[in-house]
Amino acid sequence: MAAAEALADGGFTARGRIVAEGGSAGGMLMGAVANMAPRLFAGIIAEVPFVDVLNTILDDTLPLTPPEWPEWGDPIRDIAAFQTIRSYSPYDNIKAQAYPPILAMGGLTDPRVTYWEPAKWVARLRATMTGGGPVLLHTNMDAGHGGSAGRFDSLKETALAYAFAIRAVGEGWPQAGADA
Repeated sequence: MAAAEALADGGFTARGRIVAEGGSAGGMLMGAVANMAPRLFAGIIAEVPFVDVLNTILDDTLPLTPPEWPEWGDPIRDIAAFQTIRSYSPYDNIKAQAYPPILAMGGLTDPRVTYWEPAKWVARLRATMTGGGPVLLHTNMDAGHGGSAGRFDSLKETALAYAFAIRAVGEGWPQAGADA
């Protein structure tokens, strides 16, 4: 957010004309940015976003959860870690407010960020937000954490993200109930 503010303050762009992008743990940052500064960005692209941090880190049956505790904290045994994670977990901090357009992208076979994390995040955003959007979900049925395999399939995902970004800073989307 500080970098976006600095770019706007320096006259390189304007608030509301920037598209933020991040994946995996960077996708968690995109979720936090959406909650904390929704008007700063024209759009947010969250690729395989780790947005349900608290529920994931609480599930010690997931193969990657216990090895992640040294980095993220162990909320099962440490109440301070629980409170800290809950304070920034994007899914747990969705507010009744307008959100920028969001494209969440997941992979069905992703073992690190399970496909339902972006799906449930999108569902809660849609149910809670008071305006803005749209909030879009793209689940690649043939991809894991690194996206599509193969040169052309990965280029299609890149094209989707770029098309979203161009639309977000360009003409935007019609609002619900408006004539298209």
